[in-house]
Amino acid sequence: MPRRRRFVLDITPLRESADFRRLWAGSSLSVVGGQMTTFAVTLQVYRTTHSSAAVGAVGLASGLPLILLGLFGGSFADAVDRRRLVQATSTGSVVVSALLAVQAFAGLRALWPLYALVAAQSLLGAVGAPARRTFVPRLLPAGQVAAGVALNHLCFQVGLMAGPALAGVVTAAGGLRLCYLADVVSFTGTLYALARLPAMPPQGGASRPGVAAVAEGLRFIRRRPILTGVFLADLDAMVLGMPFALFPALNAAHFGGAAPTLGLITAAPAVGGLFGSALSGAVAHAVRPGRALLASVTVWGAAIAGFGLARTLWLGLPLLVLAGAADTISAIVRATIVQLATPDGFRGRVGGVDFVIGAAGPQVGNFRAGAVASLTSPAVSAVGGGIAVLLGAGLLRLAVPALTRYTTPADEPEEALDEAR
Repeated sequence: MPRRRRFVLDITPLRESADFRRLWAGSSLSVVGGQMTTFAVTLQVYRTTHSSAAVGAVGLASGLPLILLGLFGGSFADAVDRRRLVQATSTGSVVVSALLAVQAFAGLRALWPLYALVAAQSLLGAVGAPARRTFVPRLLPAGQVAAGVALNHLCFQVGLMAGPALAGVVTAAGGLRLCYLADVVSFTGTLYALARLPAMPPQGGASRPGVAAVAEGLRFIRRRPILTGVFLADLDAMVLGMPFALFPALNAAHFGGAAPTLGLITAAPAVGGLFGSALSGAVAHAVRPGRALLASVTVWGAAIAGFGLARTLWLGLPLLVLAGAADTISAIVRATIVQLATPDGFRGRVGGVDFVIGAAGPQVGNFRAGAVASLTSPAVSAVGGGIAVLLGAGLLRLAVPALTRYTTPADEPEEALDEAR
């Protein structure tokens, strides 16, 4: 029985840390509210324009600030009290959500306010997210960091599924304006949790934010093979294997092309992600997490290649569920290694790099998948991408031995540095 429980999500951080528990609960509400706003903005733009290009521009307005400013957000996180920085950005996000509600109640039909507010929300996220990522190793002992990361991923996966579904019900009952209002209300839990946290200045002294601090952070990563390997593993999986852009074409070519079928295909990785989070207990106890990272990337690549070959829906869907579970496990392992192998004074900047890679990698991967499909076929793009991921994981195992040698520190994060050198 104890061995079975080990595979189930470890909720020890929720039981033992009141600060983490409050922050987790507040963040869970905020994720749902954020997904409701994403749903509302997308639908409002489409209702206004009936243009897919206009809807796509929402993604551009959101993605560019994340990619361009994420690194500088990390440098701010290593320069100031991180709790106050996240408080400020969260308060700004409340204001933006309130302005989105105001324009909805006013019945505005202009697009530029929507794009501007989405960009502002994204900018605040780019500044605040790296600082927020430093909270888990400050609130939890090293042995519980992996469990804390897994719990955060669980709330994100649940929000991805529950937010749009709830937004659809709310929109049908009272219109898009209620979605925006719900997002405003959802921030109350996060703001309360942040107010109860202790001050979190960088340990070991603060750095001065700016280009020089960002460059120092990049040099630090280059000197730590374990961090370089972790980020390369993520790029391998996302840039070479991301298949989402292929779903409509593969649905039409292999599974009949019906809209409900496309919905099932799109939802399958999220379902797998939920399972991956819920069954992440083994990851939390992994002695050599680098090996677990390479294993999960390998499973992701094999599942994507298999999906490209599948010709029946009931084979394709389980493969996508498996891929989603592997992706979530790899994300949990990656975040855990990044937190434990980085001293506190650099966690903001290293977290900023992790944030940018996480934001840009899937977008580049979808572009790659679409481009290869246009030159060959959607199936060739998926199968070739999955095989490329497998080859990349094998090369990383040989070229970056720090990944397989790295062991989880028992106490202080700094103990991992000697292993990572």
